[in-house]
Amino acid sequence: MRKPLPETGTAWEDLKVKMADYASGDIRWREGKTAVYVFNAGPEVERVQKEAYALFMSENGLGPAAFPSLKRMEAEVVGFGLGLLHGPEGAAGSITSGGTDSITMAIKTARDYARKVKGLSGELNIVLPRSAHPAFDKAAAIMEIEVRRTPVKDYLADPAAIAAAADDKTIMIVGSAPSFPYGLIDPIAALSDLAVARDLWLHVDACVGGYIAPFVRMNGADIPPFDFELAGVRSMSADLHKYGYCAKGASTVFFRSAELYQHMVFDFDVWPAGRMTTPTLSGTRPGGATSAAWAVMNFLGVAGYRDKQGQVVAAREKLQAGAEALGFTIIGRPQLGILSYTHTEVDCLAIWTKMRERGWFSSMGTAPRAMHMMISPFHLQVADAYLADLAWALGEVKGPAATVAAEARYS
Repeated sequence: MRKPLPETGTAWEDLKVKMADYASGDIRWREGKTAVYVFNAGPEVERVQKEAYALFMSENGLGPAAFPSLKRMEAEVVGFGLGLLHGPEGAAGSITSGGTDSITMAIKTARDYARKVKGLSGELNIVLPRSAHPAFDKAAAIMEIEVRRTPVKDYLADPAAIAAAADDKTIMIVGSAPSFPYGLIDPIAALSDLAVARDLWLHVDACVGGYIAPFVRMNGADIPPFDFELAGVRSMSADLHKYGYCAKGASTVFFRSAELYQHMVFDFDVWPAGRMTTPTLSGTRPGGATSAAWAVMNFLGVAGYRDKQGQVVAAREKLQAGAEALGFTIIGRPQLGILSYTHTEVDCLAIWTKMRERGWFSSMGTAPRAMHMMISPFHLQVADAYLADLAWALGEVKGPAATVAAEARYS
């Protein structure tokens, strides 16, 4: 039933108690029991997020003349991202409200470039693998652009299938680094070759991987080229509020050149209140999201990120080994923070339901049916507890005898 606005106000101390009561049924992410939605880098980073956000929570990035501090912080954050992702001299970008915003603006930019520079008109399309994020479909629906999804090969984008689906009305092809469903990096180098050969706009969706893959590579992993070091990559999306450990909502969208970036900007003066220029979908741009991103990135630095991402990889490797020991099959060869695993003998939805009884919350894969985890640094501390409960859940689904045998493995 709809509740009316209270006639009189309530004391803040009382409201805090009520809010805590509302949250009593929420997932316990600070205990490390959540592997989706929240990226837990520990209490120190959480404190920086909160305090930095609060310092600029009333400021508005829509007005850079009024708040040059936010303009400066955004420029520095964008510079950090471009430096990590091999942005060439002259590359440009903006902070957005999230990955969907970044992807939407990349498609809008590619569309306007196709119309104004390449002279395309009529029904346009984008081509992407089946594993690409639905944000592309949402953006395309808004702009009435056809979406052509192609089959994956070994859970990865198939460049041959994308090449076959693309035509002279294709304004963008897409690869993920990594894809959300499987946590695997698509063959971006092959997609780059295709983009160069046919003058196609390649967007790399690194919303998940943009702020973890460079540091995992620094730590010694063999991460394949996936960013602007490949000549065919014209735009990228990378979420600050995922493995950048910044406050929500903050993402970044990048372009190979300022000339490409200019096709993203909205510039309007045909109304009686002067010129309005906005780079992204949002008008009002929360200052707190920008200030928190700037603060967290400076707080961690390269060394801090290498340490946090090292913990993510260590947790993933431990969870992967434990899941395999229980008879689960890992999907592909994960290298970053997503782990997706399935089982031939039991329904993973039943496993997920049992894990929920023990307080664990993660997402699910559907093709194939699989457990899906987005791993945070804090998960390294709770990996043994997770595996013990996974053994219990597997035993519960298989039957009482299996429960005893599985629990004994992690007791």
